[in-house]
Amino acid sequence: MLAIISAGIAPGLALLSYFYLKDEYETEPISVVLKTFIFGAVLVLPIMFIQYVMQEEQVLQGAFLNSFLTTSFLEEYFKWFVLYFTIFQHVEFDEHYDGIVYGAAVSLGFATAENILYLVANGVQDAFARAVLPVSSHALFGVVMGYYLGKGKFFGKSSRRKWLAYSLFIPILLHGMYDYILRSIDNWMVLMIPFMIFLWALGLWKVKKAKKTKPPISDFYTPS
Repeated sequence: MLAIISAGIAPGLALLSYFYLKDEYETEPISVVLKTFIFGAVLVLPIMFIQYVMQEEQVLQGAFLNSFLTTSFLEEYFKWFVLYFTIFQHVEFDEHYDGIVYGAAVSLGFATAENILYLVANGVQDAFARAVLPVSSHALFGVVMGYYLGKGKFFGKSSRRKWLAYSLFIPILLHGMYDYILRSIDNWMVLMIPFMIFLWALGLWKVKKAKKTKPPISDFYTPS
């Protein structure tokens, strides 16, 4: 059991450490990052319950609806909800890149809890594949979500709603595409490999852009 828990936790903590240490200006308090990580982990059981009920009641069946609504929308919406209502106005969210740290934290908390449950049920032999695909993809969905939350907080009050919409719907779209490939393509690796390369390229590009940008003083968000 210790080996399974270790294998379930290690990929998430490794990826979170990677994005956390990329913050070159002012690293976030570890307590707040870990709290966000735990919030993401707590989401797993209620979301799994909702998904189970929808499956048993045959609501939104089919590969497309399952991928984009039952899985992607539910999971990304609740992660976004946590970020928006616990982190977006937090005093420690004081630069653009911070959104990426917290987005990765909530997503990796979710992915880590999900990963542990999967490995407990199916065995540690799938640990490497889980780390490469579900855990890393969740991290990158969180990076994209956090990038646009940072844009929404610091760049252009007049366009804040647009950036907040992007922070929710672009991760939903990416997650839905990921799930749809797994559910509907027989030889899914043919599409999954280029999709994951694209996802990593997109995530690292967002990291690079966020690290380079500083918000205009006039657009800095101050909570009311």
